Amino acid sequence: MPPIAWRYINDWQCTACGICCKEYDVALRFNEWLNIVRIYGVEVTVPGLNRVYLKRRNDGSCIFLRKFGNFWICSLQDYLKPQACKLWPFKVYTRPKYGQERQALFTYNGRKFYIYVDPACPAIRWGNPSQRLVEKVIPEFIQIASGQGQTQRYSTADLNKLFMQIIRPKIYVI
Repeated sequence: MPPIAWRYINDWQCTACGICCKEYDVALRFNEWLNIVRIYGVEVTVPGLNRVYLKRRNDGSCIFLRKFGNFWICSLQDYLKPQACKLWPFKVYTRPKYGQERQALFTYNGRKFYIYVDPACPAIRWGNPSQRLVEKVIPEFIQIASGQGQTQRYSTADLNKLFMQIIRPKIYVI
């Protein structure tokens, strides 16, 4: 299914389900490849026809995907995580790419962007856009896509919240 314009999305918050790391190949930009290879070696990447990709395990998942309780976490968090991974399921363009021009248009700091979302992500909440999506989530994706920011707060799983779900003691009433 092709990407959908952002205006059909109510909100999105990564749930660390791991689908993006199990179903998609990650093409690396040259500087991303260099940084990853310096630390992990060339064996964690595979060459393609005109790109280099993160290696995948036999089960198809990314070599850097780790199970943490009931969640799947990228072990390349922060500065080594490729931009393609930071942006998924969002796609940020300066021109419309998948139609729906009016619905995909998002103006940020006086510039026009066209934002689409991969509908395969189960964390998408469909409906009218929430204030959080418009003011926090999409601007962060635009900053990452345009190289203005690398820090992820709204564009990734809330690891503190997930960790608390794992360690929270169970209370039993007798």
